Amino acid sequence: MTTLFIKNMVCNRCIMVVQNELDKLDLSAISIKLGEVVFEKEPTIEEKQNLAEALSVLGFEMIDDKKSRMIEQIKNVIIDLVHHKDNDAKTNLSDILSEKLNHDYNYLSNLFSEVESTTIEKYFIAQKIERVKELLVYDELSLSEIAFQLNYSSVAYLSNQFKKTTGLTPSHFKQIKEDKRKPLDEV
Repeated sequence: MTTLFIKNMVCNRCIMVVQNELDKLDLSAISIKLGEVVFEKEPTIEEKQNLAEALSVLGFEMIDDKKSRMIEQIKNVIIDLVHHKDNDAKTNLSDILSEKLNHDYNYLSNLFSEVESTTIEKYFIAQKIERVKELLVYDELSLSEIAFQLNYSSVAYLSNQFKKTTGLTPSHFKQIKEDKRKPLDEV
């Protein structure tokens, strides 16, 4: 088995798009998940180049170096945690990342800061704020329900973090709703 790592896969739709490109190129994957595709046998150099070109047109990028792969894995764990899981776990982010990626959190944190020029914590907060924006736009949950769903200790803490990050209060954001959300790969 061999694994190819792909940058900018942030949602289930990305997985479907990558699957579609693999089908077009007649490449069969064992599994596809955020940031990675597993093949039973390694694709040829030509197949990899064709895949890289096809994915590049769609905003994806194949990752070769070890540091970039680890950064992408950190981002994918955080995105999955914030956007795709009903996160009722009260576990620390550092413990989750260490467990899922089999590395010491200090190593992951230093690597992330070195490559991304921001901290894992700031990235995590940015993802949570984007999720709050999404939920506010949907207008299906109250602010206290959103705070609970995203494991904020209080509505006040969520509101303060939201204002500090966006410059707006959640209620003001909800009023203007003029597409202030960013695509996840730009957070």
